[in-house]
Amino acid sequence: MATENGAAALSPEEKLTLIKRNLQETLGEDKLLQVLKERDVKIYWGTATTGKPHIAYFVPMSKVADFLKAGCEVTILFADLHAYLDNMKAPWELLELRVKYYEAAIKAMLTSIGVPLDKLKFIKGTEFQLSREYTLDVYRLSSSVTEHDAKKAGAEVVKQVSHPLLSGLLYPGLQALDEEYLKVDAQFGGVDQRKIFTFAEKYLPHLGYQKRIHLMNPMVPGLTGTKMSSSDEDSKIDLLDSPAQVKKKLKKAFCEPGNVADNGVLSFCKHVLFPLRVVDGKEFTVKRAPDNGGDLRFSKFEDLEQTFAKEELHPADLKSAVEGYLNCLLAPIRAEFETPDMKKLVAKAYPVVKKKAEGAPAAGGGGDDEITPARLDLKVGKITSVKKHPEADSLYIEMVDLGEKTPRTIISGLAGLVPMEDLQDRLGVFLCNLKPVKMRGIESCGMLMCASVDEPRAVEPLMPPAGSAPGERVFVEGYESGTPDEKLNPKKKVWEKLQPDLRTSAECVAEWQGSSLMTKLGAVTCTSLKGAPIK
Repeated sequence: MATENGAAALSPEEKLTLIKRNLQETLGEDKLLQVLKERDVKIYWGTATTGKPHIAYFVPMSKVADFLKAGCEVTILFADLHAYLDNMKAPWELLELRVKYYEAAIKAMLTSIGVPLDKLKFIKGTEFQLSREYTLDVYRLSSSVTEHDAKKAGAEVVKQVSHPLLSGLLYPGLQALDEEYLKVDAQFGGVDQRKIFTFAEKYLPHLGYQKRIHLMNPMVPGLTGTKMSSSDEDSKIDLLDSPAQVKKKLKKAFCEPGNVADNGVLSFCKHVLFPLRVVDGKEFTVKRAPDNGGDLRFSKFEDLEQTFAKEELHPADLKSAVEGYLNCLLAPIRAEFETPDMKKLVAKAYPVVKKKAEGAPAAGGGGDDEITPARLDLKVGKITSVKKHPEADSLYIEMVDLGEKTPRTIISGLAGLVPMEDLQDRLGVFLCNLKPVKMRGIESCGMLMCASVDEPRAVEPLMPPAGSAPGERVFVEGYESGTPDEKLNPKKKVWEKLQPDLRTSAECVAEWQGSSLMTKLGAVTCTSLKGAPIK
C-alpha cells in the first residue's frame, strides 16, 4: 500500500486513474477531478448486512485499497436498517449479530490484502439513521418521491415480489440520504445500484442537498457464470470455506475453454488478484508441468485473457492457480473465525433456516423439512470385531455394539487408512439412522464418523469422552431437544445438507457450525486433525 506521502506525491490525474481503475462507470468525473485538484476525496461504500459476505466482496475491497492509495478518505457503512427494509432479509432480532459478523469479516478481508484499518472509518446505519433530523428528511423525501420512481430505483437491488412492502420502497431514499449524512463527495458501489445513484442525483437537490459523484464496479460473474449471490450456494465461495471446499467449488465452476465472457474465474483475476499483485509488485503465476509447457507468468490481465482466449491456457491450470491465490487470501480470515467466540457468533447470526411444510407434523425438534442436527441419530458404539470385506480391499466389516439387543453390521472404507487392530474394541461415534445400503453384497446399517482430509490423505475416527458406554446419545450442543428421524429419507438429503458444517476445531473438538458434538460426559474429539471435515 502507498503511504500518505506516496499518495500526496501523485498528481490529481494519477489519483483519478487509480480511483477509476476497473470501474465500469463514473457519474460526475469532471467534478471528481475538480475535487482532487483541491483536496482529498471523501468516499463511502455501504453493504447491507444480509447474507454472508463471499469472495466477490474482495472486488470492492480491492477498490478500497485503490482509494486509499489515491489519498481518499474512506467510510465503510454497515447498513443494518437497509438489511431489514429489503424484504426483511435480516430479521430484526438478528440485525446486531449480523453487523458484528460483517464487521469482523470485512476487517479480516481488508487485513488479508494489506489495507490499513486505521485509515478507514466504520459506521453502522443505526448510529445516525434513527436521529430526529434523518427521520424528518425521510418524511420530506417521501413527500416528493413517486411510487413509480421508488420502485424503479430499487429494481436491481431490493428483492422484487408481486406485492412489494412499503419498506422496500423506502430503501432507495435512505441510501440517497446516507450520502448527505455521511458528508461524502462520492458513493461507491456495484453497477446494479446505478438506478439508486441516479435517484439520489435527482431527489437530493429537492431537499436542498447537493448531488454526489458515483463510482460503479461491474458485477463479477459467479462460479456458475451468472451473478454471484449469497443465496445461491453453487455461485459463490464463502469466506470461511475450507481449502477442500474451495477446490470442489472451483472444479465445478463455469470456465469454458477460450470463453472469456461470463467467466467468474477470469473476472476474479481481473478485479481482485491482478490489482493486488500489481500493488505487491509481483506477477500472476500459473504453475504447469514442464511437459505441459511449463509455468506461465503474467504482469497484465489482458495478457492472461488473450492467452486463455487462444486456448493456450487450460481451464484446469487457471483454476489451480486461482485456488492457490484464493486460499492465501482466505487463510487469515479463516484463522480469525477459529476462536470459540467467533464460531458462536457465526452460528447465532446465521442459524439454520427452518422451513416447515404446511401442516407437517413435528419431527426432530421441528417440521419434517426443518434441517437441524437433532434429526441425526448419533450414538456411542463399541467395535467388537473387524475384518476385511471379502469382495473389496478398501472396506472393513465391523460388528458394533450400540446398546441394542444385537450388534449391527457397519461397513467403512478405512482399510489401508486405519490399521485393523486400532479399531478392534474401540469406542466410536456412529450415525445410526441412515437407510441401510448394500456394499459389495453385504448390508451396512450405519456409518462410523471420522475426521478426514484429502491432502495428505488422513482419517481419524471420532472419539467419545473417556468413560462413555455403547448406546449413549451424541448430540450437538444447543440441539439437545427433539427426536431423531427413525430413518433419514435419502430424497430429503438431510445428511447431505448437515454434513458440510461438520468439522473439527483447532483444538480437535468435533463441531457443527461451531457448536460441539457432546455426550453427557463431555465433548467428542479426534486425535490430531484440525479443521478437518467430518464424514
